Amino acid sequence: MVSRRTLLQAGGAALAAGGPGVLLPGRADAAGHGAASRQLPSFGRPTRLDVADVSSLHGDDQLLLTTLQGVVNRRRPRLYFTFDPSGVDLRWLPGTGASVTLHDHALDLVGRYRGETRGAVLHDPAVPDSVNVATTLAGLENAVVATAAQAREHRLRTVVDLRGRFDAGDVVATYRWQLDHLFPRCARTLLAGLPPTRTVGVEGVRWREVAREAVRVRDASNRRVRTFDLGAELSGGDGVYLRFQDSFGDDGWGASVGSVRVTADDGRVVAAFAPGTAAEAPYLFDGSGSSVGAAGNRFCDGGGSFVYRFTPPAGTRGLTAEVDLWNQFLVSATTTAPTRSEPFPYFRDYAVASRAMVLWLPPSGGTGLLLDEVFGRVEPTTPYAGWFSDDVAGEWGGVDRASRHGVHVVPADFYMNGTVHAGVPAKIPRTVPPRPKAALRNRVHLTFTVGEGDNIQYCQRRMRTIWDDPERGRVPVNWTVSPLLADIGPALLAYYRNTATENDLLIAGPSGAGYTYPGSWPRDALDAYTALTGRYLRRTGMDLVYAYNPRNATGDGWVPIDERVARSYRKNTPVRGIIQSWETGDLQARPAGIPVIGNFFPPGKAAGYRDALLRHIEGWDGAAPLFVACAINAWSWTPTDIAELHDSLGEPFEVVRGDTFFDLYDAHLRSGRAGTDGRT
Repeated sequence: MVSRRTLLQAGGAALAAGGPGVLLPGRADAAGHGAASRQLPSFGRPTRLDVADVSSLHGDDQLLLTTLQGVVNRRRPRLYFTFDPSGVDLRWLPGTGASVTLHDHALDLVGRYRGETRGAVLHDPAVPDSVNVATTLAGLENAVVATAAQAREHRLRTVVDLRGRFDAGDVVATYRWQLDHLFPRCARTLLAGLPPTRTVGVEGVRWREVAREAVRVRDASNRRVRTFDLGAELSGGDGVYLRFQDSFGDDGWGASVGSVRVTADDGRVVAAFAPGTAAEAPYLFDGSGSSVGAAGNRFCDGGGSFVYRFTPPAGTRGLTAEVDLWNQFLVSATTTAPTRSEPFPYFRDYAVASRAMVLWLPPSGGTGLLLDEVFGRVEPTTPYAGWFSDDVAGEWGGVDRASRHGVHVVPADFYMNGTVHAGVPAKIPRTVPPRPKAALRNRVHLTFTVGEGDNIQYCQRRMRTIWDDPERGRVPVNWTVSPLLADIGPALLAYYRNTATENDLLIAGPSGAGYTYPGSWPRDALDAYTALTGRYLRRTGMDLVYAYNPRNATGDGWVPIDERVARSYRKNTPVRGIIQSWETGDLQARPAGIPVIGNFFPPGKAAGYRDALLRHIEGWDGAAPLFVACAINAWSWTPTDIAELHDSLGEPFEVVRGDTFFDLYDAHLRSGRAGTDGRT
């Protein structure tokens, strides 16, 4: 049923002319950007959009609709969905310049556009990874992804039926089949890494807090075996669920578990295992928000968590869990299954429209070896859009594997309506407000950098929310963004540039045109990445980069950017300086003439952050300038928090914008007064 409310959206004044049609890498867009500059495809300018809210739909229905969106929008963007009850998707809608028809029932659009598809690819609900294979096939066959029941309900003919085709326990075989049989037909300009399923919380679950660490502990100094009485959870339900979380969600040192042993009151062992082993698998109910560390521990940080499920023997009157536990833990228990699994629907419109191969291979073990083979089959500077499994460990391992093959990552797994946003042409200013004048003085010069900008869904969602904070602009702040938004969300990038104050500076997220570790790139391919980065920085008016590099041999830190990498940036980009992920903030160097400084990332906010800064500068005698690049957690901080920190600092600190900071910092390094430890 259509709500007869057709709105002509304003906001077209900043938009350049553009026409419909797929704009793949290698074809010029309306602004004249072609093979030399376009990294990600566009599917034409939207002029009329059918819009519906899908936020309350089951993952199966969202999957059906987003794959339909990919087929339909490949020809011309006409479908736009709102996923977030907070309204972020609606905030971007006026900037499309399209006329909009709002629909009360999103699934009605399946019938409206059914004729533009060949039918449905049926995934196998018993094999989660078949969702990804079905998505790849949908792009190749101009089809949607559906269950058998959905195909019957919406009168969709079956194009391919994947039920019974794969073994749920053999992920490598599933993706091996896809690589051998489907990849030869796929576009080679984009790989997509998407989880086949998502975990959805069940409403009404009541948790009992079992234990909490109330002190910030980041060094495992509180590690010991703790005993928890779970007898209260024996009064019904379908099992005992034990959840581990981060008691402080803002500094990345959450619960870490080394072993678990659960016994009944009669001494029978219900479960005994170490994380990451085959013995753990029967009890790990939901590990999607956690990782397994190098020491054989399972850990979670920030908003992540993991849940174990135990089934006590009949007649059990008492239940005890002994857990080797450390760092900032929050442990709770319930008798109700807290989550359920559904298909992961996001970003699939863009993958289908691009005819990309969709995969989800953990970057370790046998799946990691197959991931290597996939990366080895594409040319250097091919983007891998999506993400990796296994949280932080998966990020480090996945990005490093991609980098060693000359592939860069575009974090995009939650980017929504990409087929629409990529086609909205917008004029992106190439100049920034003049740098405020500042003098090199014997003070502590600070610059604040908000991270996560390489993540285009962050730029679409969380960044828009905190950007609208009325306190933004009161304090100089560097905001990392992806230069590749110039392709996949030009109006988003233009919005940030056009609404920035003189205290807001957009800089490239790690490590330029896509998240990568430059030090891991093959020697003969690195220049291709920095040349790509240079083109996008010039297009977007950025000249500072927040960069990552590989982890060091011990795994507890990073490898500094060296002469080889810096020479490539110097040769191919306009970069005036690099802030490198470093946490401790004690890196200062000038390889190949480019000033590089490590960020300082203390835990907490406000007073805790200020106190860490004061400890960091202990020993500074004030006889020369001192420089500190400060990292700001994008997920837990707001501009109001940054302003509160700024107001608490006072002497001897001076906060400046990043370009001003590097002008002063480079002058300081040139003077020869900087010590080898980053101090003077």
